[in-house]
Amino acid sequence: MTQQDVHHSTHAAEIDARNDSLKIYVNGDIVPREKAVVSVYDSGFMLGDGIWEGIRLYNGRWAFVDEHLDRLFGAAKAIDLDLGLDRAGLLQALDDTARANGMTGNVHARLMVTRGIKVKPFQDPRLSQSGPTIVIIMEHSTPSSALVETGIRLHTVPVVRGLPMSQDPKLNSHSKLNCILAGIHAQKAGADEALMLDPHGFVNTTNGCNFFIVREGEVWTSTGDYCMNGITRKKVIQLCRDEGIPVFEKNFSLTQTYDADEAFITGTFGAQTPVSDIDGRSIGSGRIGPMTQKIRTLYQDLITRHTA
Repeated sequence: MTQQDVHHSTHAAEIDARNDSLKIYVNGDIVPREKAVVSVYDSGFMLGDGIWEGIRLYNGRWAFVDEHLDRLFGAAKAIDLDLGLDRAGLLQALDDTARANGMTGNVHARLMVTRGIKVKPFQDPRLSQSGPTIVIIMEHSTPSSALVETGIRLHTVPVVRGLPMSQDPKLNSHSKLNCILAGIHAQKAGADEALMLDPHGFVNTTNGCNFFIVREGEVWTSTGDYCMNGITRKKVIQLCRDEGIPVFEKNFSLTQTYDADEAFITGTFGAQTPVSDIDGRSIGSGRIGPMTQKIRTLYQDLITRHTA
C-alpha cells in the first residue's frame, strides 16, 4: 500500500509536524511518544482484552464527553473491567494530556483501557493481576479537506458484523480483527473501506464508521441492531429530526444502496464523510451531495454550540 492509499481513508488527516513530538499518557505518567510503552504481558497486547473511546477536542472542550464516558463505563461493566479511575479522574487525565501537548483544538484523543498485565501468557482473565493499563494517545488531527471533495470508495465484503452472542458489535473493544479483515478485503479489491452487511444480508456499516444513504430527500441508516452505537450517528439522527428531515433506522438492501442519491459515513474523527462509489457504482454524482453538505453544516453548528 502506498502513502497515498493510506491517506485516502476515513481517518485521513492533514499532515501536522507537531505530531512528531507528542506526549502520551501511560498509567498516570505523561511521557514522550518514543517512551510510551506497555508490557508484552499486557492483556490488550496479548489478547485484545480492552476497550477504548475516540474523543475530539474543540475550543479547549471535549465534544460530547459525557456520552463518550457513558459508553466507556457501560463497556467496562459489560466485560467486567475495573477502569481504575472514576469519570472525574479520566477527564482529568484527558485534560492533563492535552495541556502537556499544548493542545486546544482540532485534536483527536484515543483513550484505551486494558485489563492490565498478566502473570502468564494465557486467556484466563484472572491472570490479569496488575491493572488496568490506561493509555491516551492524543494527536493534532484535522480531517483531510480533500477527502470531503473526493469521497471514499467502498467495497461490499463477505465479512459481516455478527450476532451479539458471538461478539457484540456495539462493544468498542480492542478486539477489532473482524473489522480489520473486512478492511483488508476491501483494500485488496481496490477500495478504501469495507461496506459490511448484517447476518441477514441487509446493509449495516463500514469497517470503521456508521453508514447512511439518502433517497428522495429521506435519510436512511441501519436498524442499529448490528452496528456500533455511534455517538455521531445518534447526533445525525437527532439533527435530522430537529430539522424536519425524514430519517429512518431500517433494513435496506444493496440494490437500494446502489440506487441512492447520496451516501455518507459518520464517526467521531471525520464527522460526515461522503461516499463516492460502492462496488464500482457511482453514488449520485460521485461527489458530496446537498443533503450530506446540509448535515455537515448542521453538525458543525452543533459542535460550535456545544464547545463554545
